[in-house]
Amino acid sequence: MKHLGFLSLLMIWVVSRTCLVGCKKPVSINVGVIFTFDSVIGRAAKPAMEAANSDINESPTILNGTDFNLIMKDANCNAFLGSIEAYQVIEQEVVAIIGPQSSSIAHMVSSMANGLQVPLVSYAATDPSLSAKQFPFFVRTVQSDSNQMNVMASLVDFYGWKEVIAIYVDDDYGRNGIAALNDELDKRMAKSFYRLSLPLHFMQSDIVALLKESKLLGPRVYIVHVNPDPQLRIFAAAEMLQMMTGDYVWFATDWLSTTIDSFAPMNRTALRVLQGVVGLRQHIPESNQKKDFMSRWRKMQQKGLAKSELNAYGLCAYDTVWTVAHSIDKYIKDGNNFTFSLSGKLNDTKTSQLHLEKLKVFDGGAILLDHIMNTSFSGLTGQVRFGSDRNIVTSGFDVINIDKMAVHTVGYWSDVFGFSVSPPETLRGTKKSHSELDQKLGSVTWPGGKTERPRGWVIADKERPLRVGVPHRASFVEFVMELNGTHKIVGYCIDVFTEALKFIPYNVPYKFELFGDGQSNPNYNDLVKMVADNVFDAAVGDIAIVKSRTEMVDFSQPYVTTGLVIVAPIHNTKSSAWVFLKPFTTDMWCMTAGGFFIIAVVIWILEHRVNDDFRGPPRRQLVTMVMFSFSTLFKTNQEVTVSSLGRLVMVVWLFLLMVITSSYTANLTSILTVQQLSSPVTGIDSLIANRWPIGYQVGSFAYGYLSETLNIHTSRLVKLHTPEEYETALRLGPDNGGVAAIVDELTYVELFLSKRTDFGIIGQPFTKSGWGFAFQRGSTLADDMSTAILKLAETGKLQEIHARWFCKMGCPGQRRAKSEPDQLHLASFWGLYLLCGVITLAALLVFMLRMVRQYVRYRRRQMKLHRPSSSVRTTTGCSQVIFNFFDFIDEKEEAIKNMFMQCEINPVPETPTSSTT
Repeated sequence: MKHLGFLSLLMIWVVSRTCLVGCKKPVSINVGVIFTFDSVIGRAAKPAMEAANSDINESPTILNGTDFNLIMKDANCNAFLGSIEAYQVIEQEVVAIIGPQSSSIAHMVSSMANGLQVPLVSYAATDPSLSAKQFPFFVRTVQSDSNQMNVMASLVDFYGWKEVIAIYVDDDYGRNGIAALNDELDKRMAKSFYRLSLPLHFMQSDIVALLKESKLLGPRVYIVHVNPDPQLRIFAAAEMLQMMTGDYVWFATDWLSTTIDSFAPMNRTALRVLQGVVGLRQHIPESNQKKDFMSRWRKMQQKGLAKSELNAYGLCAYDTVWTVAHSIDKYIKDGNNFTFSLSGKLNDTKTSQLHLEKLKVFDGGAILLDHIMNTSFSGLTGQVRFGSDRNIVTSGFDVINIDKMAVHTVGYWSDVFGFSVSPPETLRGTKKSHSELDQKLGSVTWPGGKTERPRGWVIADKERPLRVGVPHRASFVEFVMELNGTHKIVGYCIDVFTEALKFIPYNVPYKFELFGDGQSNPNYNDLVKMVADNVFDAAVGDIAIVKSRTEMVDFSQPYVTTGLVIVAPIHNTKSSAWVFLKPFTTDMWCMTAGGFFIIAVVIWILEHRVNDDFRGPPRRQLVTMVMFSFSTLFKTNQEVTVSSLGRLVMVVWLFLLMVITSSYTANLTSILTVQQLSSPVTGIDSLIANRWPIGYQVGSFAYGYLSETLNIHTSRLVKLHTPEEYETALRLGPDNGGVAAIVDELTYVELFLSKRTDFGIIGQPFTKSGWGFAFQRGSTLADDMSTAILKLAETGKLQEIHARWFCKMGCPGQRRAKSEPDQLHLASFWGLYLLCGVITLAALLVFMLRMVRQYVRYRRRQMKLHRPSSSVRTTTGCSQVIFNFFDFIDEKEEAIKNMFMQCEINPVPETPTSSTT
């Protein structure tokens, strides 16, 4: 048993010694750090990483007994120098590389890290093209620009802008970041995205030239994506060029917040040039750990260990060092050794002068990379953990706004909740929503000090006014023409355009450019196509809105309603002395005349007892009846109805007269303007069916409509240039080298007929269209111009412009050839006559019932007043009663009332009883 115990102890000692030899804990670990020392990010990152290095070596909970050593190399913002520094760092058998901060250098160093299997952990390279698939050993502890550009595109979309100009530095960081922004804007249906690049080492003159170029574009929403710039040169140049006014919108990626956060308090006056700029800042939740480090940073500044203010990248650099330290600690605790081996490919390469044989492959690189990916701890920037794409899990962004030399946080953005006014960590547990109604941001002060959302675009400015093409017409020049020798464009269409511009809530500088030679009317399809081809920004003139043109450009609301009509020779009908009787039929005239006499009798009956105007000798009353009745037609009657029933009848009668007279006037006017045709053309169908030649205006869409839509052979179509040619061709007629009719737009025809009485319009317009102003596809000016035209119409200004140009000698009227209007029949008004008759009869009946009741009362009072003796009997015949009743009606109302009052004052005395003596 003793021998067995001794053997067991010996075995345990041998195994433990073997383990100690194979798993020996390293005395120190080298980690390379490559970044630019003298830069906005570098000046904050270097002290932060040194502080992290000191904290790790002093902590008893991590790498206990192993010295954590950072080997820092300056890349000097140069990809070539950065690659050389990376080569020198790797020679020292580093197990990981922190950095670089430049995306361009990161591309080159990542390739080296892949080949040597050394994890490359960057806290500042945000280029989204640094993907895990291309560079599997690249890990990012800062948010990728793909996230940032998603937020920026969401911010632009939040305010409703669809046109953007991006200014960026022409390197991997700038190009790939803006490419990601373009993809995000495309998802949000942005209309225009302009990219303007600056050289890598740009000068002030480069900025000025680029900004001047951008002013020639329409958008006024700028997104600036460059490297941190303490001099804020882009915004200083923009202020000099007066581009920091209320018409402009400026967004900046997190380079701006990094620059601002690095400013010392005494340098905050530089924020003056940033008035109204909106930017992004990586969101870092508030924590006691962060507050303690901020206090420590101020002490470091006092000791001269830190020369810059702390920014977000400095915090990320601190956490990056701890991330690498945690993964190395886990690597050691799992019993892994740090061994390096030579690469056969490098040894075979004939590059002895480069000494590539000194570069060794880290055998445990894949394992250490796996530990880095599984790292999770609470750092200064919040919870540090990584996603499957080897990027840190995003904590969102702050939306900042610079106003009055102060930085204000107006909201936050996170993948889960979108925009909100509360930090994302306070929203945990609430309902996830990306609905537009739930997206909120605080009030933003824009450039110029305005809080209202800027328009974000301009149609034109003084440097590039709106190029407006106008047709140089040879005929009907009242619509558009050039004043001789002045180069000034005037006309009806021009006046409508300039007046409409006054209703647009922004300034639109413009210049007119003539299209055509002025010898013949230009082709309007070609004019519209030049707008679509960006030769003109807009076209103003008598441009008909037709389907083929709407497929090329956007039109405004029509300011003239028109359509194709037929004009042909006409002559007036012969006048008649009895034409005034034509509006009514005989039955209608008889009923109307009868109505006057019936009303005269009824009004006399209702007014005779109470109105002195209807009393007197019989001859006078008869004249009054007739004159009163007919004077209601002309509203000249001097007699006034007094009784309620009389007024009721008069109201109904006057309403009937109003309808009758209006109908009579309208029908008589129509009859007096009727014209008869002197040609057999009765409409478009008859024109198509025959072989007569048809005239059309040069440049009008009528030619295409007649030949393509109505299939009229082109040999029948005769082009005409001027109104004088119209008149000559119509007078000659189809048999003498002229035309049977002309097909043209109604507006031209009205102007043609305003000075000629021998021609007229046949039938109604057989197409419906209008004139509008043409703009390029997607132009917001088309919508604003439509609203302005509607306002012109509502205020009556559109009609005033029309009258000013076309009504100097009387507005052009439409003389349409049509059949004689029908006479108005009694059947059209029988309901009105019936209503008037019923009310009149009812009033007369009520009056008679009142009179009968009053007469009966009167007779009873009279019988009591003159009671006869019992021996005397009186009899009254029926005829006598009737005569007495009419005599009673003939009495004035006041006389009857006096009779009743007399009966009440003098009651009937008692008859004395006779006695016998």
